[in-house]
Amino acid sequence: MTPPAHRIDVPEAFAASFGEHDAAGRAWLAALPRLAADFLDRWDLRPAGPAAHGMASLVLPVTGADGSPSVLKLQQVREETEGAPLGLRTWNGDGVVLLLDHDPDTGTMLLERLDASRPLSSLPDDTAAMRVLADLLARLTSMPAPGGLRRLSDIAVAMLEQTPDAVPALRDPAEQRLVRVCASAVAELLDAPGDRLLHWDLHYDNILAGQREPWLAIDPEPLTGDPGFELLPALDNRWDEILATGDPTRAVLRRFDLLTEALDLDRRRATGWTLGRVLQNALWDIEDGKTTLEPAQVTIATALLTHR
Repeated sequence: MTPPAHRIDVPEAFAASFGEHDAAGRAWLAALPRLAADFLDRWDLRPAGPAAHGMASLVLPVTGADGSPSVLKLQQVREETEGAPLGLRTWNGDGVVLLLDHDPDTGTMLLERLDASRPLSSLPDDTAAMRVLADLLARLTSMPAPGGLRRLSDIAVAMLEQTPDAVPALRDPAEQRLVRVCASAVAELLDAPGDRLLHWDLHYDNILAGQREPWLAIDPEPLTGDPGFELLPALDNRWDEILATGDPTRAVLRRFDLLTEALDLDRRRATGWTLGRVLQNALWDIEDGKTTLEPAQVTIATALLTHR
């Protein structure tokens, strides 16, 4: 069995991300040290540094019995992450972190170790960073999606069903109109939702430096759909820098042009699906009790609507 010294302590900041009313999350946290110890033992791993974490997962650098470096990723089995192993196996390391092992019962994954200290956001040249992201996104979305993943068609229908009840929660009539326009754009695309394998959350901090390739994507939430649905997370990277240009509309459109060209997308369809992401974010915010839209989302949607 794994020695007690190899058992992990749950970082306080990570524990705090689970609300007091999240009973399932709190129970999972309580079991996390034992779960980590079990997989260190099962896969013959040894800790190789302090654990890191995001909002929903704990990542522990480890070495195998042969000294090979990897990371142990521990997370709850949730709808948004349960397709990750299938997506990672389908991509098989092409532009994305390699999956080395997986336990479907607990969602635990053993992954290729990348350099977490060097996300793409550390690259100072925004144009160069955006080209790296666009190249990876083009490679990832070139893959047909396997069966068994969530589908953009179902997500789009659900968004359209939620919109009428959600819109009145927004205080500003102009924002209400904007959300309805976004919904109309999605409705026009329902007949062809796409069949590509999507990452769903590719932004600068979900791309890390690697040894096998200079840059590799991490943390996919795989989805079957149109690559146009992938663009929004890239458009609002480094938003302070977009505002600092003094012309955020021009800066957004420059990024949009770079991405659509790299992915060889029809601009009108890509605009519609990007408005769909704005709709999705608006619905999530309203569900969380917000009564105004994020300014960046409004700027992006307005820029695309004005120039489509």
